[in-house]
Amino acid sequence: MSEDYHGIGRRKTSVAQASIKRGTGVITVNGRAFEEYFPIPFRRIELMKPLVTIKEEKKFDVRIQTSGGGLTGQAGAASLAIARALNKCAPNFRGPLKKAGLMTRDPRKRERKKPGQPGARKRFQFSKR
Repeated sequence: MSEDYHGIGRRKTSVAQASIKRGTGVITVNGRAFEEYFPIPFRRIELMKPLVTIKEEKKFDVRIQTSGGGLTGQAGAASLAIARALNKCAPNFRGPLKKAGLMTRDPRKRERKKPGQPGARKRFQFSKR
């Protein structure tokens, strides 16, 4: 039995936990096939980036649990989680993943709502008279 490797990724307000092990390339997100969970192709591509970068798409089974945020944030968080899990699996993967920018957490976060305003940056309509 092959060993499981775990990684956690975050993006915006989303959190993803990835568990990978040697296998046949089956990817599940929250218990569903990733094609079903992410119907839009660019999100699937985002999720697959770490595996495509190291050219091991069909050699790992990936199980992902995501929560919070929207689908784009979840796809980004899952990508980082997979990259971190692959790094634990084989440290020699770190170079190509780092070069592709997949080991870096995107620091952009949701900005908080400010008091006396309807949102983070939006102001109430200004009336001159």
